[in-house]
Amino acid sequence: MSAAAAEAPRLEARMVARAFRGGAGVHGIDLTVEPGEIHALVGLNGAGKTTLMRLLLGMLRPDSGAVRVRGRDVAEADAATWARVGQLVEHPLAYAELTGRANLEAAARLHGLEPRRIPDAVDRVVEEFALARYAGVRASRLSLGNRQRVGVAGALLHDPDAVVLDEPTNGLDPAGVIVLRESLLRRAAAGAGILVSSHHLDEVARVADRITVINDGRVIGALDPAGIDLERAFFALVHEDDRARTADPTEQEDAA
Repeated sequence: MSAAAAEAPRLEARMVARAFRGGAGVHGIDLTVEPGEIHALVGLNGAGKTTLMRLLLGMLRPDSGAVRVRGRDVAEADAATWARVGQLVEHPLAYAELTGRANLEAAARLHGLEPRRIPDAVDRVVEEFALARYAGVRASRLSLGNRQRVGVAGALLHDPDAVVLDEPTNGLDPAGVIVLRESLLRRAAAGAGILVSSHHLDEVARVADRITVINDGRVIGALDPAGIDLERAFFALVHEDDRARTADPTEQEDAA
């Protein structure tokens, strides 16, 4: 067994549930992200992907179940644990009045990097994400795609080994998508565990080791990244789950 295989999962959810008014939320989800793995989470809008990611990051507390990051319960994780986590959920961290570089420097400080390490860390991601042209431009003047690049770069500049990215390709042009793809593959090869959500199934298949499908707050199956016609397979899983839940009155009672 390799050293990486012997490590605890970078991210782990065990029978995690969090319900909101009206029945939305997540309901008894099991999910792991192992060291060196890119694990994709796919589902329709409202399926519960972002809620699950927020639970894994400690932004929400579960009603039941266990959530661990780097082997520690999120409720007990200390600053040193969170310093090894990178995330972009819903919106990129980009202060409108600050330049691209100033935003990255702020992200570095928030991630706890030593002041002497910040310039080099920022330089590396500016080069990695092709941000040199925009480093001196205020975020308010950047396009959506370039703000997204700044946000992703800020999430990764401290070399986290547990990464959560919610729709990271939003707004990116094809060149930006390729840059992100290569960045994730490099980090996974170095041992990072990465959870990424996306509605671009073809792009997910290029990077993912596993693809988990979520619907109505539950895991309903998996897709083979090497499979043919992933979109058809995805919609078939979702349709069958919707049909089964509609046919089972106990499902409707539970949701109520």
